[in-house]
Amino acid sequence: MSDKSDGSAAGDAAEPARPAPEAGDTANSDNVSEAPGSASADASAAGSEVAEGADAPESDEASGADLDELRQKAEESWNRYLRIAAELENLRRRSARELENAHRFGVERLVQAVLPVRDSIEAALASGDNADAATLLEGERATLRLLDQALESVSVSEIDPLGEPFDPTRHEAMSVMPSAEAEPDSVIEVIQKGYEMHDRLIRPARVIVAKEA
Repeated sequence: MSDKSDGSAAGDAAEPARPAPEAGDTANSDNVSEAPGSASADASAAGSEVAEGADAPESDEASGADLDELRQKAEESWNRYLRIAAELENLRRRSARELENAHRFGVERLVQAVLPVRDSIEAALASGDNADAATLLEGERATLRLLDQALESVSVSEIDPLGEPFDPTRHEAMSVMPSAEAEPDSVIEVIQKGYEMHDRLIRPARVIVAKEA
């Protein structure tokens, strides 16, 4: 028993003892094995952060420039709208003023043309007691000419359809008479002349219309 135990003890003593790894060596090995991967990950993260930091100011500047441009366009459109609105309002006021003046002074031209006719009639009445018939007749003719000129000055023209075909839009038939000389449905006599202004009927002519004998 003692020999075997001594032999085994001697064998164990013959084998050289292996040195135990130190704590510093283990940490160094771990650091060496992990250094390449961790360094690349940190570099990638840092690069992405740098890229994001570099892109952010550019995008902010672009957004600010677009916003300023939109604000400028909106301001220009608003100013243009205000100018157009002011011009339309001025046009409306001017048109209303002109229309009011036309209603108020529209017959001024006619009055100026008719006043000489009144003067002529007044002069004829003043000298009627001392004038003969021929003089009075000539005065009446002169007065009628003045009145015709006054009507023409305001674009009033007479309708005298003697011998013309009957037109119900401009003539008023007072009666129908048979006639062997005139064409049927033609005007053979004008009882009262009509008048129109700028192709607008003011008063139809009163006429007698012919029919077959």
